[in-house]
Amino acid sequence: MAELYWGVTSAFIEEATQNRIAETLREAFFAQLGFQVSPSELRSWRNSLKALANALTHGGFLDHGIFLEFQLPMSSRRIDALVTGQDHDGRPGAVLIELKQWDHAELSEVPDCVGVMYGGKLRDQLHPSAQAGQYREYLADTHTAFHDAAIRLGACAFLHDLPHDDESELLDARYAHLLGVFPLFAGDRLADLVGYLDDRLGGGNGLGILHTVREGRYRPHRKLLDHTAKMIRREPGYVLLDEQQVVFKSILAAVDQAVALDQESVFIVRGGPGTGKSVLALNLVAELSAAGYATHHATGSSAFTQTVRKLVGTRAAKQFNYFNTYLNAGENELDVLICDEAHRIRQHSWNRWTKKKADEPDRPQIDELLSVARVSVFFIDDLQAVRNNEIGDSEWIEKLAADRGLDVHDHRLEIQFRCGGSDGYIRWLENTLGIRRTANQLWSGDENFTLEIVDSPQELEALIRTRAEEGHSARLVAGYCWPWSDPDDDGRLHSDVEVAGWSRPWNAKPNAGRLAAGIPKSHLWASEPGGLEQVGCIYTAQGFEFDYVGVVFGDELVYRPREGWVGRREFSHDSGLKRGIDDEQFTALVKNTYRVLLSRGIKGCYVTFTDERTRDFVESRIDQMALDIAAEADAFYDHPEAP
Repeated sequence: MAELYWGVTSAFIEEATQNRIAETLREAFFAQLGFQVSPSELRSWRNSLKALANALTHGGFLDHGIFLEFQLPMSSRRIDALVTGQDHDGRPGAVLIELKQWDHAELSEVPDCVGVMYGGKLRDQLHPSAQAGQYREYLADTHTAFHDAAIRLGACAFLHDLPHDDESELLDARYAHLLGVFPLFAGDRLADLVGYLDDRLGGGNGLGILHTVREGRYRPHRKLLDHTAKMIRREPGYVLLDEQQVVFKSILAAVDQAVALDQESVFIVRGGPGTGKSVLALNLVAELSAAGYATHHATGSSAFTQTVRKLVGTRAAKQFNYFNTYLNAGENELDVLICDEAHRIRQHSWNRWTKKKADEPDRPQIDELLSVARVSVFFIDDLQAVRNNEIGDSEWIEKLAADRGLDVHDHRLEIQFRCGGSDGYIRWLENTLGIRRTANQLWSGDENFTLEIVDSPQELEALIRTRAEEGHSARLVAGYCWPWSDPDDDGRLHSDVEVAGWSRPWNAKPNAGRLAAGIPKSHLWASEPGGLEQVGCIYTAQGFEFDYVGVVFGDELVYRPREGWVGRREFSHDSGLKRGIDDEQFTALVKNTYRVLLSRGIKGCYVTFTDERTRDFVESRIDQMALDIAAEADAFYDHPEAP
């Protein structure tokens, strides 16, 4: 286990009393993570742990086990404190304690959240009891020491700077469902906290239980796996057809064999936009979980992962992570890892917040993903990489798998479920953008899919709103060639995307803090109604689909007759994209960006261009005569009596 401190409570109390415990944690933090803890976190440790030591002393909890900064298995989250011991009947138990320095909180419109001042801004934060409860559920579901209540696990919050006030927002009746199970104790109600701990750990003798926890390992409880399967299967849209069923059944059979024979294998499933990769991935998570296999789903997209977590609920969300989750994971800790949107895999998992492993500082992220599970499945579109640090590539996966001596099974998805089922549209789009040559040089239309170039962003927005009013899902998106501002002090968004007198805000930033009413968090832009009021960027839109999409095609990619497609860095506001690449690479990545944006629609795509010559070129690739003939035929069959 990756805790920063563990030992007997009497030793912890001594260190806290002598004001040494924060320094002990600081040294352990640096040793584990390779960088210094922030001054604010260090102050928090000093204050909160001294208050905790006082509570343990007051209750006479001197022969118990204690963990500080206990890392949840297969997660970057840490529990502030976990105390172990027996109850008065000799039954083993543990209590996790969420420590906060808050002395005040305000009303939040977000369920189970309160408003707290951080960095000079009021931000929505999970209620401490909700946080403690989620951590408790996570441990019970994923840590073998706590399966089936082998060690009875409780959870509470201790706000040592908070004076008890029945009128406090933190104690409001809206949170009764949390407070009744995961109580919150104010600093001047120390006796209540001591009583809670005494009921669960009053028999002491906690070191043996501490060692049992340390020797435990990550393994999803069967009840969690069944729950995840049920949550995914309830979605009626997750139906597999034809070639999807072939891939689905091939992977299920391979997993059965790999686990039975202790073998390893790798699947690469290639498919363009709209070929059902994500639906297949989620079906695999459901079926494999139902079969009792430890299965995770991982992506590099915060928006996509957070949306799926919301869909399946907080409990099943434990099985949906990010590619960099597995930096320090052990070999074959999972049975199966489903890597969706594998083109977003990065070169390394470590960054300025995460330490490199000393013995393998340059280990590729792909190698981590290959090693963490017996069976790794990569769903990939090699033409969807949109940043230079996204290096997910099927050939690279094949090479690293071969280096590990692993068999690679290759599958391809061809059937188009997006763009009206028109794979011809995707091929035309790739040809037009100069991504690859196809036979589809001209777009001659498809009765199931609408492509329309409009004269202005005002007209574009009007079409998208009309489709939304008709009951369709619809969103505006744009190339990243406008600045992206922080919200103002009231949580309102600035209208950064400006074109010829028209303006709209980008979707909210991931770290935007508290937002005004009706504005969705960035990861919910694609699913909440308020997303219609903003323009989505590539990082928010990728991985999602809508009935209709409206695209603002900006000036960072233009077409010139004697030069072809030209990427123009000076018009891009994506600093992460521009850094460390040459002009050719920049142009290729921006092409991929527009390929993604222009293929988000299931039934239709509307486009407006900020550069007229680029619009002229794209229009030249549309067979207007064929479209006119098709339109006349439709009109005739709709009104055959018309002259």
